[in-house]
Amino acid sequence: MDPLAHLLDGPRARGAFTLRVVMSPPWGIRLLDRSALTLVVVTSGRVWVDVDDGGTEAVAGDVVLVRGPEPYMLADRRGSTPTVTVHPGQRCVAADGQEVHVSMLHGVGTWGNDPDGPDTMIVGAYEDDSEVGRLALSALPRLAVLPGERVDPALVSLLSREITSARVAQSGLNDRLLDCLLVMAVRAWIEDAPDHAPSWLNARRDPVVARALDLVHERPADRWTLAGLARACAVSRSTLADRFQRAVGTPPMTYLRTWRLTLAGDLLTARPDLGLEAVAARVGYGSAFAFSAAFKQHTGRSPSHYRTPAPAP
Repeated sequence: MDPLAHLLDGPRARGAFTLRVVMSPPWGIRLLDRSALTLVVVTSGRVWVDVDDGGTEAVAGDVVLVRGPEPYMLADRRGSTPTVTVHPGQRCVAADGQEVHVSMLHGVGTWGNDPDGPDTMIVGAYEDDSEVGRLALSALPRLAVLPGERVDPALVSLLSREITSARVAQSGLNDRLLDCLLVMAVRAWIEDAPDHAPSWLNARRDPVVARALDLVHERPADRWTLAGLARACAVSRSTLADRFQRAVGTPPMTYLRTWRLTLAGDLLTARPDLGLEAVAARVGYGSAFAFSAAFKQHTGRSPSHYRTPAPAP
């Protein structure tokens, strides 16, 4: 599977945090929840989004992507003081130290300092990187703002309506709608900012590198060596290594390892029925032991830990 198709097919929210937020100025929300990725859709008014290395304003219709897990802030304007801090587990604390999650609720799925506030937004957070996929996270900048016309307003309207309903299977439907919104937003960002897109997209301009990428993507379980991959591309090992390094930014075998382990991470979460031996075989590892060691080195977690959702705080 091509990485772009894999990226767009990858998000699998599981009980994601979704909320309609309604605020009246002055306001500021400091997010310390350590979510892997957050989408903010401004539905009225305007929102200032501040990350450690800068910020930007979003207006009604805009979609904002914030890659975590580092803190960030949403506010009515640049320089606003935080009035609420959101901690892990969505614990909300006011500036005076009071817990305010319940007191700021306004019916199903709606939260804020004023139920009729002019600044409104939909917030959806992927709390774990296994839900959104490491490939999607690596492709995105820390902060991206997409103009409103780049996503389907009907989808935004449907998600907003479902968040504030209490119908059967609401959580599952919210998850799928959030996934669709993320796919649209990521696709739009890649189309709008090709010069900032990840190297594995732009590298396809070199036909030799494109051939190597296609082989690796379509046949990750093959026992590839640099020599074998070079033969399949009808070039020498040194030619392939040089052109691949310049185009992609990593050596071919390093890229192969990363791609295999990216696929493995998604298999672990999407296919809980597969044992480690089966996962290892599908991504080109000769044994579950070798796969487990490589996966832990790559992600910092064992396959079993990665597969098991983190307990709620």
